Amino acid sequence: MRIPSVDRIRDVAENVLREAVHQGLVAGSRLPTERALADKLRITRSMVRNAMSLLESDGMISREVGRGTYLKSDPLSALVDFDSDDFTTHEMLNDIGPADVMAARQSFEPMAMYLVVVEATEADFEAIQSGVESCARAANYDEFEVCDLAFHRSLMEATHNPLLLRMYSLIESARQGDLWGSMKRRGDTPERRHRSFLQHAEIADALRNRDGRGAQEAMSAHLDFVSAFLRENTRR
Repeated sequence: MRIPSVDRIRDVAENVLREAVHQGLVAGSRLPTERALADKLRITRSMVRNAMSLLESDGMISREVGRGTYLKSDPLSALVDFDSDDFTTHEMLNDIGPADVMAARQSFEPMAMYLVVVEATEADFEAIQSGVESCARAANYDEFEVCDLAFHRSLMEATHNPLLLRMYSLIESARQGDLWGSMKRRGDTPERRHRSFLQHAEIADALRNRDGRGAQEAMSAHLDFVSAFLRENTRR
């Protein structure tokens, strides 16, 4: 019997975390069963079991006999940590503030939309739309932030460019800093979340129509809105 490589097991473990992000799961959420994950990811249950063992050894999940498997931390944060070197995640990002994050996002994300238009599959579009719908259902700031992160991650995944996705992981990690969170939470309102949702929907519609310019412009407008919101909250 062929023994799976460590790299293959890590790939599956990352896919388990990405699926948790797409489902809007948070720390403490119960993960699907091994059978369900195997069916979803189209792999064997033994491969899922190996990936779960790796995640458990890294402290990202807990497996409780008779109850199931649970996330010990936010899956997106776990994915960034799992996919990045320690020095990248914890040291290189210490001096990066919200303005730096937004400048990088405004340079990075709009142009990536053209690649999504070319490379995205039907499954990618379904994941993107699922992210839009999750944002619509979010009842508060914390839920919306999880869904927002998942939506933007689904866009980057739809490029099918591993280098771009690793670069974007740095942005994801930086935007989860304490200062970023406190600024957004301070000015959060249902109206602000609804407007962001509508902007997400506009981006998704343009991508579904393979409209690169429309998607790029919609993303630029969305990020301009977020940037203005953050600047406003620095004065509060």
